[in-house]
Amino acid sequence: MKTTRLTKITIFSLFTTISLLSCSDDDDNSVAMDDQPVASVQLYASNNSDGNITIYDVTDQSAVTTSTLITASLAADGVYYNQDEDFLLQASRSDLGLEGYNTTSILTSGTTINVDADGTNDMESPREVAVNGNLIVVADNADVDGDTTTPDGRLFIYRKSGNNITLRNTIITDFKLWGITFKGDDLFAIVDTTNQLAVFTDFLNNTTDMSLSATKTIAVEGIVRTHGLTYDVQSDVMILTDIGEASNGQDDGGFHYIEGFTNKFNTLSEGATLALDQQVRVSGSATLMGNPVDVAYDATTQTVYIAEAGNGGGQILAFNNFESGGNIAPFINNSLAAASSVYLSK
Repeated sequence: MKTTRLTKITIFSLFTTISLLSCSDDDDNSVAMDDQPVASVQLYASNNSDGNITIYDVTDQSAVTTSTLITASLAADGVYYNQDEDFLLQASRSDLGLEGYNTTSILTSGTTINVDADGTNDMESPREVAVNGNLIVVADNADVDGDTTTPDGRLFIYRKSGNNITLRNTIITDFKLWGITFKGDDLFAIVDTTNQLAVFTDFLNNTTDMSLSATKTIAVEGIVRTHGLTYDVQSDVMILTDIGEASNGQDDGGFHYIEGFTNKFNTLSEGATLALDQQVRVSGSATLMGNPVDVAYDATTQTVYIAEAGNGGGQILAFNNFESGGNIAPFINNSLAAASSVYLSK
């Protein structure tokens, strides 16, 4: 049964809009203009404050607009959008299941949306969502065996068929989970409470309920405790977030930008460490990162988007010109209470 509420407060925030026109003069003083339509770029964000879904139109980074869709969830984490199907999905932490919504692109800000594709309520503490075809994987970081001294977690694999979302199988891991992302058919997963990154090769070939160890696990130098991750196949870039000490949610977070990730990862043996000099680290008080729990990346504009859960009560941050790393300020800083997940659609 779905969670209901008597009241929900919607905050619709709008960034200042600046109209820009770019043109160039030829020798004959005629004006050349680009008539090609600009592809829409949208950032979807979930949160653990009210469970609503916030959509940032970042097509023009100098004129970002924000809209909010009202859900029945009270808290949510992993979020995903399929532009071809106009299908929006998030993992509800209050309802402990997946909730899918159709044709949301035509809706105006403040619209209350009803669940069209309702997953079964199997989970205890759903976090990140990763999608591969019609299969949806959700990382659950609840303790499985009831013994906190033995780290473990679960990966729930769901199959989507039309508006039906059904549990296919469950994988128990021997480490605590948080962020997950696909690289082809391989699933990369954060080893929570550590600076480690694990991979399960050909993950979806595991079709029955089982316990499964990672194919390989490495450490990432410079990270205290990683949470979020994203991989871009075209640029071969992996980005990991570092929340630092759990007790400090204000100014000890950061992210690591790793170019040429495939070769760097493949050349490391099991248990080895990826050296800091093979990464770019962005961190410091100016970044406003204290608890960056998730990340999305636009390789075209080389923009990193962060769901920051701690600093200022929660924010959506965006960074560019970060190639040298260091203590740099975000060029987008939008308040979103208890921000928990981001997904970029273009």
